[in-house]
Amino acid sequence: MAASTTSTPAPLTVLTTADVTAWIRRADELISDHADELTALDAAIGDADHGANMKRGLAAAVEALAAQPDTPAAVLKKTAMALISKVGGAAGPLYGTFFLRMSTACAGKESIDAAALAEAVGAGIGGIVQRGNAEAGDKTMIDAWNPALEALRAGAAAPGSALAAAVDAAAAAADAGRAATEPMLAKKGRASYLGERSIGHIDPGASSTALIVQALADVVSGRVAGDA
Repeated sequence: MAASTTSTPAPLTVLTTADVTAWIRRADELISDHADELTALDAAIGDADHGANMKRGLAAAVEALAAQPDTPAAVLKKTAMALISKVGGAAGPLYGTFFLRMSTACAGKESIDAAALAEAVGAGIGGIVQRGNAEAGDKTMIDAWNPALEALRAGAAAPGSALAAAVDAAAAAADAGRAATEPMLAKKGRASYLGERSIGHIDPGASSTALIVQALADVVSGRVAGDA
């Protein structure tokens, strides 16, 4: 009798429209699963609503994507609009700007390879910096996004430019960046009002960023499949 085998989907080499949609759906799942944790983090140094806000916003994004857009840029733009309209506080405009800038960077592309992804994420981060006026070390989502981008760029420049390896490295870097916010003094946003009392708490925005990058890694690795 032949032994049974379980096939594992091969990692993606590019992101198609369906794959980008799967990313947003997976982000919705992870944010929903961790919403209470995100809100608890925000309760310590913010308004205690980050988890609920992000959960509502990504659910709205998934709903907006029910009718499959025809390009990766269109997926990202619909996501941006949903987050801007549904996520309260600073996170809505910041994440909305991120995905909107990504959409612009991906305009005209039918698929996104490692280099294009790094370029798009860099454009998105540029939008966050411009809107939020935050820098590395300010104890914000930038402290997770920046190391993720560095990993993506390194992966895109490596021989073979393997998308899966680059995105897995980005997810690990984002999570390390999230953890690194704990000893930081908050310099931006509501947390900055606490001064020294902000030290010892992980930033909720950096935490949601790490989940969003992990969602992308799950899709690219084949752990979560896109639509056929």
